[in-house]
Amino acid sequence: MNKLRITQVKSAIGYNKKQRATLRGLGIRKMNQTVELDSTPPIRGMVDKVIHLVKVEEV
Repeated sequence: MNKLRITQVKSAIGYNKKQRATLRGLGIRKMNQTVELDSTPPIRGMVDKVIHLVKVEEV
């Protein structure tokens, strides 16, 4: 299964609570933190909601 490397590159300050909660759901807690997750439809959907805050690479 493909993996996604997700890195937060922009602060979530000033964005609504749902977007901050989505980052938490992805396992991201700090700026420049990177997580590797399986590329599943639910994860892809979460990434689409916060694509303006993160950088995504396929591994």
